[in-house]
Amino acid sequence: MAEHLEFPQPHDEHPIITIQQHILQQQLQYPGASGEFSVLLSSITLATKMIQAKVRRAGLTDILGAVDSVNVQGEVQQKLDVYANQVMIHSLHYRESVAVMASEENEKPITIRRDNPNAKYIVFFDPLDGSSNIDVNVSVGTTFSIMKRPSDENGNLSTNPEDDMLQPGHQQVAAGYVVYGSSTILVYSVGDGVHGFTLDPAVGAYVLSHENMRMPDQGIYYSVNEANMNTFPPVYNTYIENLKGGSLGQKYSSRYIGSLVADFHRTLLRGGVFMYPPTNTHPQGKLRMMYEANPIAYIAENANGAASNGVSRMLDTVPGHIHQRTPLIVGSKTEMAEFERCLREEPVKIDVL
Repeated sequence: MAEHLEFPQPHDEHPIITIQQHILQQQLQYPGASGEFSVLLSSITLATKMIQAKVRRAGLTDILGAVDSVNVQGEVQQKLDVYANQVMIHSLHYRESVAVMASEENEKPITIRRDNPNAKYIVFFDPLDGSSNIDVNVSVGTTFSIMKRPSDENGNLSTNPEDDMLQPGHQQVAAGYVVYGSSTILVYSVGDGVHGFTLDPAVGAYVLSHENMRMPDQGIYYSVNEANMNTFPPVYNTYIENLKGGSLGQKYSSRYIGSLVADFHRTLLRGGVFMYPPTNTHPQGKLRMMYEANPIAYIAENANGAASNGVSRMLDTVPGHIHQRTPLIVGSKTEMAEFERCLREEPVKIDVL
């Protein structure tokens, strides 16, 4: 008679689910799915593992500091910027489903296989968001956004490169970010909930740690660079003073890291609001719409939150070019409703966008 073996279940009998398993489980919800999308997401997770390995050893290897170049944004590139960008491009380059990539670090889109009918996806990414903080050991991250190439009613893919790229954020089919901090956490959504995975360095796998993440309806923190308040449009100052004054039934505390992914991750978990308003020096806003604001807004909306460009819904904004900048205010429903109320009383002039 065969011996009956019982295997212990770790983590209080909760099964271990890796991100690859989770992606495949979600794929089963879509009959006829080819698996291309799953492979694409797996390529991104592989790249982020390579990036986090460099981040963890940043003080021990010659990877800290700047290089003698600036990116298309006019920003001095850090060594880790260059490395992370190369890793993301390399990981995605060989995926047949990818037609075009666009990176914050590259002036022009990277066209791979637009003539291939199987190349259905466009990938936008900021390979190392907040990289100026790496030398002082502050959390940095990676953001990514995936869209489908437009097609006509007969399923024929677009032949116009601009049609491919310049889509509003609500056309995203997936988005996410990775925080390289005390632990490495990847958060992503394909439009059906938001899920977080913590990298287990012992086995090299992202393991499900935050299932069905939901932003609280109201938080106790607001996050903004208050040193620039005298250059914000007046509505932001009114709004911040309302939060500080307890108009929403409680007094708020200020929390600002200066790293988008870290500030938003806290907002996602704890609620509240994160703001990056327009200023005198950046009247169009400073965050990149396609690489930063859109994926963050997509995650927020799929996790019970909301996001605005300071005038209207962030995900409804149609970009004029792939490196377009934008203001961003994102957070819990209560805080976002209060901002909308302030905006009705003190509208922002559209020309600041």
